[in-house]
Amino acid sequence: MTTVQDRVRGTVQSLFLSDVEMGKKDDDHLRPRTGSSSSGHGASSVLHSVRVHPRKLLKRLAIGVLALLAVYLFVKNLPSDLPVRDHRRPVYQDATQPRGHDRQKSPPPPRPPPPPPEHPKAQAPPFNDRLGNLKAPEVPPSAPVAPDAAPPQPRASAVSPAVGYYNGQLRFLELAGSLRSISSTHGSFRVNKNVLFAAGSLNSIATLLPLACQMGTELRSYVHFMVMSKSEISLAALQQIHGIDASCNIFFHDARPEYASISTDERMENGVDVAMSHVQLYMHPQAIIIDGTNAEENFFKAGMRTHAKSSHTTLIELPKRAPQRLAWLTKLDSASLSSWNKISIDILIHAYPGASGSLIRLLKSLSGADFGGGSVPHVTIELPQKIDPPTVEFLESFRWPPAGFADASDTKQLSLRHRIPKHGVSEEESSVRFLESFWPTHPQDSHVLVLSPQTELAPDFFHYIKYALLEYRYSNPALLQEWDKRLFGISLDLPRTALDGSTPFVPPAPLKKGDATEAAGASAAGASADTSADSSFLWQAPNSNAVLFLGERWADLHQFVAQLLEAQRMAEPESKSHAEQPVKRVSKTFPAWLEHALQLCQARGFWTLYPSSTTASALATVHDELYKPPEEYEEDVLADAAAAGSNPHWTGSDEVRLGSKTLLEALPHRGGTATGDTTGLAPFSDLPLLAWDGKSVTLDELNDQSVEYATHFRRTTGGCSEGMLAVLLPETLFCNDTDG
Repeated sequence: MTTVQDRVRGTVQSLFLSDVEMGKKDDDHLRPRTGSSSSGHGASSVLHSVRVHPRKLLKRLAIGVLALLAVYLFVKNLPSDLPVRDHRRPVYQDATQPRGHDRQKSPPPPRPPPPPPEHPKAQAPPFNDRLGNLKAPEVPPSAPVAPDAAPPQPRASAVSPAVGYYNGQLRFLELAGSLRSISSTHGSFRVNKNVLFAAGSLNSIATLLPLACQMGTELRSYVHFMVMSKSEISLAALQQIHGIDASCNIFFHDARPEYASISTDERMENGVDVAMSHVQLYMHPQAIIIDGTNAEENFFKAGMRTHAKSSHTTLIELPKRAPQRLAWLTKLDSASLSSWNKISIDILIHAYPGASGSLIRLLKSLSGADFGGGSVPHVTIELPQKIDPPTVEFLESFRWPPAGFADASDTKQLSLRHRIPKHGVSEEESSVRFLESFWPTHPQDSHVLVLSPQTELAPDFFHYIKYALLEYRYSNPALLQEWDKRLFGISLDLPRTALDGSTPFVPPAPLKKGDATEAAGASAAGASADTSADSSFLWQAPNSNAVLFLGERWADLHQFVAQLLEAQRMAEPESKSHAEQPVKRVSKTFPAWLEHALQLCQARGFWTLYPSSTTASALATVHDELYKPPEEYEEDVLADAAAAGSNPHWTGSDEVRLGSKTLLEALPHRGGTATGDTTGLAPFSDLPLLAWDGKSVTLDELNDQSVEYATHFRRTTGGCSEGMLAVLLPETLFCNDTDG
């Protein structure tokens, strides 16, 4: 037994104790004791022989700690974004379903970790990062671009599949290449020919694409179309679905940020503003056209409005059925569209006593007009001293703007002015009272539409006014050729008599297509006419039934009448009796202010645009059977009519009946354009020109007549001596007024 213990002890010592001295000490501890000590401590010796050595215990503890540390590190470094592996049969997601749609509650595919959370508001990263380092994609535009980071999928119970949840960093991977490819459009200049259509929903894309294609075929502007929707459909697929090809001449831009389909509305709204800042830098669009109806996404409209306000860019929000109602918008160029929101139009109605039926009919037709989704004009009605009871009753319930209009509110856009004096008015008083009814806040952009009570308006009359005003006052050809300096007004009706009130008026025949350039210097003979169709024309004589006066020309008329009345007041009685009185060329069946307007047009060479007979039938008609003469001429007109035994203003011809054609259908058909025959407003150089008496003239002849009339007017009425005539400016008509 002792031998076995010695062998075991030796083996243990060889394994754990390398020091000989330590082994000797150990033998001493294990040597049995003698005497009573050995018998009293027998059990203690046995326990001591099986006790674990402290050094061995420490080594075991160290090994355990290392094992626990290894397990801890292993668990801590396990990837946390990997879903539980599903060993069932895989279920593939339908391509038509939006990303994040949980079909049969199958887990979504794994995605890399999201961007850092230090951008809770999707703050814009540097410009190069947002546009993919400004490098065009190596793959075709229609091919997908593999992102380098994707957002994690939320829990199924946290977010509905139809609601976006991602609000990370903004990057536009497809926008850089398309913006860099439009350098030929001169988008770096603030003034250019770029027009941008933009949409944030598939329904709005379907509405705007036909309009953009039609505008592109006109070749008057560089047309761009930008998509900012949450849909993942490619631009190529959109073009194929809507039949858009190269003939539309459209530049397409994909401004959708990464992960648009799962983004929050807040991120998408911010993305619209950020993307438009890049577009503004590379394109500088003169006008941005969007769908203003409920079919468009709210985040998109809010982002566009924010950008338009900060960049001072014209934003055109189209109303419902825009392709049918505003098809004429595609005929305008970039300069006209940039002034879309600048212009303001007031309506002025001068009511006569005893004409309640005419006034009520006019106001009813005005309530049924289509204002194209824009602001409703302010209406001012000048009432006589004695108001008919039917008029009073109707005005009590008349509401303007009418109920149902987009901008109808508690604020009324209606002003009623009642005359105080009971006695009749003179020519001077009538003219002053009429002109004082309106003053343009901004003469370049504020205009006034004068309507006679016997006028009835068609629903699309305002479309024609806005179309003609934008084309002939604000377009690039109008500014370059200074049409705006010669245009006095835009008439809605076609007169049936000349200004003398008795001579029947015959509209001129349109010029031949090939003789438009020759008409400026050639004689206006019948050889330069094309009798196969009617045409709009320019006439030096203004109108008083339904005409829009430009704000600048209205201000000129104000100044002209003020100087004329002052010159008449300052003239001595002797000089008045010997002075040559100007011949009255306007019949007394027209208001007195029309005579002053004609004098100004003759002296300055102004003209008024009149529609063709076909176009006039879609704009307005004048009911002569309810005609009432002006108050200042009522006695004279009724006396002349009684002597002649006829209606004072009855021409014997049928009145124009309002048709049901759309505006583009009613416009004259013209050819010679870049895209062949089309409808639309012809340039001034292609329109016939008439002198004040209705005779056809050329532009040179009209200029010579204006110079001759201005010289005669300065000498007889303006108080100018012969020595002053040679040094006066062309626009100076009065020499006794420092303001002239």
